[in-house]
Amino acid sequence: MADRRLQVFHTVARLLSFTKAAESLHMTQPAVTFQVRQLEEYFNTRLFDRTHNRISLTEAGERVYGYADRIFDLYTDMENSVREMTGEIRGALTIGASTTIAEYMLPSLLGDFGARYPEVTIHLRVSNSEGIVSMVENNTIDLGVVEAPVGNKNLVVEVCRRDQLVAIVPPNHDLADQESLNIEQLLKYPFICREEGSGTREVINEYLGNYCDSPLNISMELGSPEAVKGAVEAGMGVSVVSRATIQKELKLDTLRAVNLVPKLERPFSFVHQKQKFRLRAMEELLDFARGYCELHATEQL
Repeated sequence: MADRRLQVFHTVARLLSFTKAAESLHMTQPAVTFQVRQLEEYFNTRLFDRTHNRISLTEAGERVYGYADRIFDLYTDMENSVREMTGEIRGALTIGASTTIAEYMLPSLLGDFGARYPEVTIHLRVSNSEGIVSMVENNTIDLGVVEAPVGNKNLVVEVCRRDQLVAIVPPNHDLADQESLNIEQLLKYPFICREEGSGTREVINEYLGNYCDSPLNISMELGSPEAVKGAVEAGMGVSVVSRATIQKELKLDTLRAVNLVPKLERPFSFVHQKQKFRLRAMEELLDFARGYCELHATEQL
């Protein structure tokens, strides 16, 4: 229903890139350029300055962008209002989640949501936290769930719950019977960590910066919690992981968890764009997820 030219212009203006806008809108770049040029012809003025492979909004472009924001907010309000009257909750949503969340939090949440709203189809994309935030920025996913702080102030970030991280060692390790330890004690041993860009890696680095002067003695970098746990079980080193990821290993006594002092926690957060063409299904998913996190706030995932 909304003017396609205006939607394309708004996406280019938000991303300041014709290439990224084309990817976000699933269009070719020439098609995006054509839509913007049509809008410029309609207003008989340039909306973008193009210099040295970079673009910026002209004064007229800034004004059109401001009005487009308001128009799309009203469009969303209208659509949600009508769908609320008809009771229709259907559609397809794409969610992105970092590895820990995708493996240990979302299966239960999405299973319960799907049972309540069977007409909503959900596609899940898994990446590290850095990758998920990038997908939200480029509007290639509707909602991201990440395990690290988000620096982009233009995105909406809602903390879902707190997650505790603990040291893990094999049962025959020198530290296996300790109830707690400080990070300096742990760093005397070879350390197995997640890859750069991982939310877990980022949180550990920040913790080290606050409480430790020693560098990590990294013996191995791995791309998933399962790989990290397997390496520690094999006696290849120690690590720090979410307590939520090791419940099975603790029961089987293949790993031991040791609390860190001071405690190491991080937020699990929902990340999404501000309201622009947001479907009623998206609103329902956010509300459902908030309620789920509140209900399970004191439990391990």
